Amino acid sequence: MSDFFEDLGKRLSDVADDIGRKAGDTFEVEKHKSQIRSLKRANERDFIEIGRMVYDKFRSGEVSDLDYTALCEAIEKRDGEIVGHEEEIQRIKEVL
Repeated sequence: MSDFFEDLGKRLSDVADDIGRKAGDTFEVEKHKSQIRSLKRANERDFIEIGRMVYDKFRSGEVSDLDYTALCEAIEKRDGEIVGHEEEIQRIKEVL
């Protein structure tokens, strides 16, 4: 009878470990999704700012590509981070 309870305890412990691991993985996925949303919002703000800058330069008759380099580089960097987060989500989901 004690073997039964030992086996039951081991199985319950394994199930609890599995649930804990899955909960941790779910948390990690949500964390990455949140970071992706934040990065995308920042890109949207920069896209709007680029539009304002282009329009202001257009109205004043001066358009220079160099003025937009920093914003474009920031957008590209965040796009790369988004890809990294999406890959990490995929990796975590494959483990589940």
